[in-house]
Amino acid sequence: MGRFGTKVLIAFTLFVGLQLTRALAGSVLRGVFTGAIIDAKSKRPLSGANVYISDIKMGATTNREGFFEITQVPEGKHLIEISHIGYSTIVVYVVVDGTTQQDFALTESIVENNAVIVTGVTGATQLKRAPFQVSILRKQEIMQSSSSNIIEALAKKPGVSTVSTGPAISKPVIRGLSYNRVLTINDGVRQEGQQWGDEHGIEIDESSVNKIEILKGPASIIYGSDALAGVINIITNVPIENNTLKANVLTTYQTNNQARTVHANFAGNTNGINWNLYGSGVDAADYQNKFDGKVFNSKFNQRNFGGYAGYNGNWGYSHLLFGSFNMKAGLVEGDRDDLGYFIKPTKGGGETRATSEDFKSVDPRVPFQHIKHFKIATDNSFKFGQKRLAVNVGYQRNQREEFGNIEDLNERALYFDLSTITYTAQLHFKEMNGWATSAGVNGMYQENQNKGVEQLVPDYNVFDAGAYIYSSKAMEHLTFSGGARFDNRDLSASDLLAGTDVKGTAFKKSFSNVSASLGMAVAPSQAINIKFNLARSFRAPSIPELASNGAHEGTTRYEYGDQNLKSEISTQADLGLDFNSEHLSFGISAYRSDFNNFIFYRKLQNNAGGDSLVNVDGDDLEAFKFDQRKAVLAGLEATVDIHPHPLDWLHVQNTFSLVSGRFKEALAGSKNIPFIPAPRLITEIRSDLKNMGKAITNFYLKFEMDNTFAQGNIFAAYNTETKTPGYTLLNAGVGGDVVSKKGNTIFSVNFIANNLGNVSYQNHLSRLKYAAENLATGRRGVYNMGRNFTLKVNVPLVFKLKDRTKS
Repeated sequence: MGRFGTKVLIAFTLFVGLQLTRALAGSVLRGVFTGAIIDAKSKRPLSGANVYISDIKMGATTNREGFFEITQVPEGKHLIEISHIGYSTIVVYVVVDGTTQQDFALTESIVENNAVIVTGVTGATQLKRAPFQVSILRKQEIMQSSSSNIIEALAKKPGVSTVSTGPAISKPVIRGLSYNRVLTINDGVRQEGQQWGDEHGIEIDESSVNKIEILKGPASIIYGSDALAGVINIITNVPIENNTLKANVLTTYQTNNQARTVHANFAGNTNGINWNLYGSGVDAADYQNKFDGKVFNSKFNQRNFGGYAGYNGNWGYSHLLFGSFNMKAGLVEGDRDDLGYFIKPTKGGGETRATSEDFKSVDPRVPFQHIKHFKIATDNSFKFGQKRLAVNVGYQRNQREEFGNIEDLNERALYFDLSTITYTAQLHFKEMNGWATSAGVNGMYQENQNKGVEQLVPDYNVFDAGAYIYSSKAMEHLTFSGGARFDNRDLSASDLLAGTDVKGTAFKKSFSNVSASLGMAVAPSQAINIKFNLARSFRAPSIPELASNGAHEGTTRYEYGDQNLKSEISTQADLGLDFNSEHLSFGISAYRSDFNNFIFYRKLQNNAGGDSLVNVDGDDLEAFKFDQRKAVLAGLEATVDIHPHPLDWLHVQNTFSLVSGRFKEALAGSKNIPFIPAPRLITEIRSDLKNMGKAITNFYLKFEMDNTFAQGNIFAAYNTETKTPGYTLLNAGVGGDVVSKKGNTIFSVNFIANNLGNVSYQNHLSRLKYAAENLATGRRGVYNMGRNFTLKVNVPLVFKLKDRTKS
C-alpha cells in the first residue's frame, strides 16, 4: 500500500470517527414515516409496493393491507420514492416531524417516467429535475434479460454499448467513449481495476446488483478525471426494511455455452442493525455460433462473495462494505489450421486441434487470465443539525495475471498488482431560499507493481485530489443547477524494463484542470420536460497512453505510449425533451462534444507503406501508437413508447441511438474517429399482465427486434479498423411470479431467448473481430454468440421479526 497510502487511510479513518462522535453527540430527533398505498383506480390496497429514502438508505415494503412504516428517520425534509411493478413511480418531498403519516395512490403504467437518482448530483434528486440524461436499469429488468456479464446487460439502454473481448469481458461505452473516460462506481466507491485495457472487464458480481444508474455526459464536477463521458453507478447493497430477514437463491442456465450460475444472499435488519451477505458461482464452457462452431477458449468461471454490515439510526448510517471477485477467463486468439479447426499449443512448440473435451471444459486453457479483486470500504452519512456529512473511504487490490507459456503453466507473462485507496467527503449545507448546496473533496492514491516476466507498463503511483462546490435551486416548474471543480493528478513512473534492459525511462507528470457545469430542467406542464446542460470536463492521460511499450496475451497488438500527451478537455452541450401522455411517451436528446487533444490509438506503418510488425516470441504483432487530435463527437438518442388506452397491458417501445465522431483535421486522409458504435434501433412489443389467475402475478411476454446498422464510417488510415455489416437479432422473453394463497411469492421464473434466428454477426466493437483469419473460409476474426436460451429461477424467503421497541 505504501507509507503515504497508509497515512491517507489512517487520516480518513480518524476523520470518520471524529465526525461520527460529533454526529452522535448532536441532538438529532427520531421520526417515523408511515402510511398506506392503494391502487388509484380500484382503491384496493397494494401489497409489495416499495417506499425508499435514498439519502438515508432506509425503506419499507407494504403488507397485504397496503400499510408501511419506516422508523428511526432523522426529522427533516426527505425525498421519498414510492414504486411498484406496473405502476407509475411517485417521487415527493415529505417533512418528517415526529410520527408523520401520508397515504399514496399509484396509477397503472408500464412506462417509467420518474424516479430518484443519486448519480451526478450531491443528494437524492428527482430524475425530472436533473439537467442531464440518466437511464436506470432495475433488478427486475436484469432478471428479465440474458447477458454473459453485468456490462452487457446495460447495452439495451439508448446511448450505451460495449467493447467486448469474448463473453466474459466487456467494457461500457457511453456515447462512443469508453476505457478511462467512463467511470464505474460501486456502492459509492470508484472501481479501479486496470480499466484501460481491452481485455480488462468490470470486477462486479452480476447477480448481486440491485440497480444501475447510467449518467450520459460529463460528470467531472462530482467525480473528477475519468468521468468525462459519463458514469456507471452500480448499487449492490440496499438495506431491507426494519425487523425483517430475507434470503434468496437464484439459479441460471444458458444453453449456448452451458453457463450455469448459482447465487445466494442473506439479508437482515433488526432495530437498525442491518447486513447483507452474498455468494455466487459461475461456470461457462466455450460459446458457439454458426460460422465458427464452438469458439475455443472462450470459457470462464467465477467465484465471488461480498456484502456489508452496518447501522442505520436517527443520526444517519454507517456501513462497512466488502467484496471479493475471482475470475479465470480464456483469451481467444482464433488460431485455426488450414481446414478451419481451432488449434491449441502443445509442449515443445507444437500445436494440435482442440477436442470436444476442450470445448466442454470450464477451466481456461493457455492463454488465459486470472483476475482477483478485493474491496473493503466504509460508507457513512452523519446528520448534525440541518447539515449532513457523507464520507466514503475504500481500499481495493486488483491482481491481474496473464498466463501464456505452455511449457510452464505457472509462469505469469504479465502480473499487474494494483492497490488503490479512494476517499470522498461531501458536506450538504442547510437549504436556504430554495438553494441546496454541497461542497466536497475526493480522489485516490494508487500504486501498481509488475510481478510478471514481461512489462507492458512501468511500475507507477498516482495521487489524485479534487475539490468542488455544487448548487441547485428548485422552483415549481424550473430547476437550475451548476458547479465548479479543481483537480490535480500527480503521476510517477519507474523505468519500463525488458529483463534488465530499460525500454522506457522513468518520468514524473502532473496534470491539473478546472471543470464546470451549468444546467436546467423545465417542466412547463405535467406532460413535457425539457433539459439543457453545458459542461466543461477533462481527463488526464492514463499510464498506458503515456508509457506502454509491449504486448500481452489478451490482444493482437503491440502498443507504444507517448509521454508528451496532454490532458483531454471536452466542452459538451446536451439538450433533451420528454413528452408523456396517456397513450404515448416520447423522448429525444441531442449532444455535441468538442475535444481538445482527443487521445486515440492508430496503427503504425513501415517504410514500405505496410503494417508495422513487432515480433514477440515468434509471433508478428501489429504495432499501434497513441496519438491525439482535436475532435468532435455528436449524436442523438430517441425513445418512442406507444401504450394505447384502454390496453394498459400492451406497449410498443422503440429506442434509437446514433453517434458520430470526427477529427477536425484529416489524419492520413481519414477524419473518422476509430471504434465508434454503429447506429442501433431496438423495437420491443411487450405485454404485462398483473395476474394470470390466482397463482401467477407479474406475468409478462415480450418480443424484440434488435437492429444494428452497418458501420462504414471508420478510421481507414493505416488499416486501423474495418467496416462492419449490419444485422438483425430476434429475441423473446416470458416470465412471472408464482404466489401462495396469501399472495407471497414462492418463486419467480424467467425464460429468455436471444438470437432466435441464429444469425452469425460481428459487433463493430468486438475485439475478436480482429482475431486471426480462418484460412478455410477467408473470414477474419471470430463471430459473436449464436442462438441462446436462458432459464432463471429465483426463490425468495421473507421472515418478519418482532419489533422489540414496541414490546
